[in-house]
Amino acid sequence: QVQLVESGGGLVQAGGSLRLSCAASGRTFSSYVMGWFRQVPGKEREFVATISWSGAGTYYADSVKGRFTISRDNAKNTVYLQMNSLKPEDTAVYYCARQMGAYGNIWKPSLADFGSWGQGTQVTVSS
Repeated sequence: QVQLVESGGGLVQAGGSLRLSCAASGRTFSSYVMGWFRQVPGKEREFVATISWSGAGTYYADSVKGRFTISRDNAKNTVYLQMNSLKPEDTAVYYCARQMGAYGNIWKPSLADFGSWGQGTQVTVSS
């Protein structure tokens, strides 16, 4: 079972930036689509971004398109989420996740398609 550990969350003012990291255990990291999701208390967890197993393809929620960038370093077993122009509505716990099944596609951001999750990292954006 893969272990995913997020880091990089914190408190930032609106308009600022944060970079989240997610380190994965195991030797098959480069075979899987990775994703970032977020959750606000009392609401369902929502999709933020996915990246293909090679890193060549990315897909974003409309709410973050143009502000967030997902990337990965397969040599380091790490996926990143660069968040710029942050807004108070970006405040949430951010989770990284690995898609079930190797060599999947990035156009399947449903929660049910992701079988391994990190513990989450809190991002708070003040106005």
